[in-house]
Amino acid sequence: MKKKTYTPRPADTKGVELSGELIELTEKMAKNVHDVWAEGRIAEGWTWGPNRDDAKKENPCLVPYEELPDNEKEYDRNTAIETLKLILSLGYRIER
Repeated sequence: MKKKTYTPRPADTKGVELSGELIELTEKMAKNVHDVWAEGRIAEGWTWGPNRDDAKKENPCLVPYEELPDNEKEYDRNTAIETLKLILSLGYRIER
């Protein structure tokens, strides 16, 4: 079987700057990203466990966003930031 090669090519958003208001929005988005992920895991039968264990379907990140370690919060924040930057780079406007 031939090994598949995958080279990620995310949109270049380096030149996109977020306003202060959008930076504040990223934390709310990050919390929601985590909650959506957790809801999906729980629906699949996953529960909290001290270590990730795929066989037992246990994950230590099945806790409220506020209780996540900083490195996990940063992952969700980055997802939110890059999503907002992509939206802006495609020419959309975000208004309140």
